[in-house]
Amino acid sequence: MKSKKLSEKILRSIKSKGFNNITLNPVLETKYILQRSGENFKKFLFSFYDLNGKELCLRPDLTISSAIRFIQNKKDIREKVFYSGEAFRKTYQKKDSIIKNQIGYEILGSKNKQKDDKEIIDTSLQILKNSGFKKSVLKIGNVELFNLLINKLDIPRRWKNRLKRYHWNENYFNELLKRLETNSDIDPVFVETDKSRYQKMRKENQNKIIAGRTYKEVLDRFNMKIKDPRSSSTGKKNTNIIKQFLKIKCPLKKAPQVLNVFFKKNRINIIVGKGFFPLSKSNNKNLKIEFSAVNGREVEFYSSMIFSIEVKIKSKFKNFISGGRYDQLTGNLGFRKVSAVGAAVNMNLYD
Repeated sequence: MKSKKLSEKILRSIKSKGFNNITLNPVLETKYILQRSGENFKKFLFSFYDLNGKELCLRPDLTISSAIRFIQNKKDIREKVFYSGEAFRKTYQKKDSIIKNQIGYEILGSKNKQKDDKEIIDTSLQILKNSGFKKSVLKIGNVELFNLLINKLDIPRRWKNRLKRYHWNENYFNELLKRLETNSDIDPVFVETDKSRYQKMRKENQNKIIAGRTYKEVLDRFNMKIKDPRSSSTGKKNTNIIKQFLKIKCPLKKAPQVLNVFFKKNRINIIVGKGFFPLSKSNNKNLKIEFSAVNGREVEFYSSMIFSIEVKIKSKFKNFISGGRYDQLTGNLGFRKVSAVGAAVNMNLYD
């Protein structure tokens, strides 16, 4: 099946589920992207300045464009929308440009999260059915489960926040786990030096600035470390629990049982019910459905349910559809928080 015909079938499938087509602005204010992704992401943007000196960029992602559109329209009603087009990012493997074709569909201003999560997955399965792929796998995870686990562990609060914040960044996350497990980054000599500086700073003007922070902010942070220190014994235990959790993978229907056994074994007060994962029954015998604790970790803005559909092409499974719930995205962009769930189709499947 060629890409153009596949695209037409996908769009028909989405329309049949009651989603309305919208057109997205190809240009965004750069500040919105940087608020979410930071200055390091700036090098991947096609940015420029308008006549008033405002920095703009070509949209690097259509989901962000859709969220901004919803907020700026000042609507507070549930919307089912879909869109198609290109996302533009620089790459340093090819000369200076990359165009990523994207078809997305979303429910914004969601009122019933479980119902709307299920509708997005149902729509994705309908697309899969009409696309003609023979073998496929649906993987479902939940970022909220990971966050609940971290909150229950005996870890300093600042470290809980770090682990949750960088869950999507696998390399840095593993570095954090190593530090938590071994305390290898703590030098006793530096600790004593910091204590000496701490005593001196307490006698200084608390509004004085050092490295962009007031003395008071620095001292408050140091106090927090003193009152909530890391422990090498609990650090090793908790790191092992986190690593074992991220290895959990099983058929979806067994996920509540497997997860509850894991939490009980590690004396963690979390109970997962059967209704935790939104899913309709599928009559597709060639569709494998499974729970994966690491599914979708590479995507930064998902906040709870997350899923992906992979299809088999020439003996290899490739990502076809991915999505999830991202209630925190608009807040990270500097707007009010909006409940939202959606998915995107990988139109570069045959590239």
